[in-house]
Formats: sequence, C-alpha cells, structure tokens
Amino acid sequence: MSKLFVIDGLDGSGKGTITSRLEAHFCASSVPVRRISFPMYDRESSTLVRMYLEGRLGGSPEDTGPYAASAMFALDRYISFRTDWSEAYHGDGIIIADRYTSANIVHQMTKIPREKWDEFIDWMLDFEHTKLGLPAPDKVIYLDMLPQLSGRNIAKRSADTGRNIDIHEKDTHHLAKSREAGLYAAARLGWFLVDSHENGGLRSLDKVFDEVLKLCDYPVSS
Repeated sequence: MSKLFVIDGLDGSGKGTITSRLEAHFCASSVPVRRISFPMYDRESSTLVRMYLEGRLGGSPEDTGPYAASAMFALDRYISFRTDWSEAYHGDGIIIADRYTSANIVHQMTKIPREKWDEFIDWMLDFEHTKLGLPAPDKVIYLDMLPQLSGRNIAKRSADTGRNIDIHEKDTHHLAKSREAGLYAAARLGWFLVDSHENGGLRSLDKVFDEVLKLCDYPVSS
C-alpha cells in the first residue's frame, strides 16, 4: 500500500510548487510516486465543483451550504480514485496530494458556527473515508499562510496566467476564516504545520520544501 501524503493550505500558500518538487525528488530517488491535485479541473468529475467555484450556484461561498459543497468536492475525489489513482494507491510508493479531504474542513467548515466545528469534522471524516471509502491520509501537512499574503499571491498568479479568480479566492473574509479553520483542524487532528510566511512576508520556498521533505519520511535509495 502506498503512503498518502497530503499538502494543504490556503490558496497561494505554495502547495502546487511544493508537491511538484516532492514528486521530482522522489522520482529522482527511484521511488514510485504519483502526484494528484484537487479539484481535478480537467476531468468530468469536477463539473459540479467548477459550477460552484465559478459562481454559477451563487456569487459567494455562503450561497452554497457546507454539506452540499462538501459533497461536490468529495465526489470529485471519489470518481478520480475509482477511475484514476486507486491502482497506484494499492501498489508501492507514494501518493502526493495537492489538497485532499482536508480541504473540505479548511474551506467548508467556515460556513457554520464555531461550536459546531467538531460535529462537522466528524461528519466529513465519516462521509469521505467511511461511507465513500476514500483512503485516509498517512500524513497531512498544512502550509500556514497569512490571508493577506494569500490574496497577493492569488492576484499575481491570475495576472501572470490569466486564470480567473474563483469565489473562494476573491472573498477575503473566506480566506481569513479558512486559515482559522485550518489551524483548528491541525490542532485537533494532528496535522503537521509548516509556515509559508516569515516576518510578515513570504518564506523561502526552499525552506518550506526542506521542512516538508523531512516530514515525508519515506526511505529512499542513497
């Protein structure tokens, strides 16, 4: 059975860069590795997710309840697992996920009162890992990013690539609440925290990568 390492965090926290570098590192060490990224925007499985994030169900994240939105993201993961990466997971090596089931906690738990957060976490874990049968991660590494820095990175990425900013990314209140939810879940569920910020600015991605790599303690050939 492969190890499943999840890298999560706010938009613009460096997840894509870090997971790509991890994939390259393990490939160079002759470790079987598969990188997956959610949502799977280029697959049919993400149709409902794209409708939600593009604002076709409402212009604010709050327009779609946390359980309905969570189901959309969960089904994208379920379909991708069944049709794409289950064989790799049941083999040897490493699966590296840029976001995973943890993302529903980070982004959807923000929509309900704090006193119900534990209830939502329990529901989400049962729904995705028990009822849908998605593999539980061996380790979740949360890249902690200040919301204002996340917003700057999102804007820069959009300007550089022409990619549209989705309803999560454009909502500064949502970004702040998502960070709060992520830190809460990390404390409750034992996620590993790695700072993506330093002294009020961005932390070097080399430093972030080195710290994440140490946490992905998979034996490699010398």
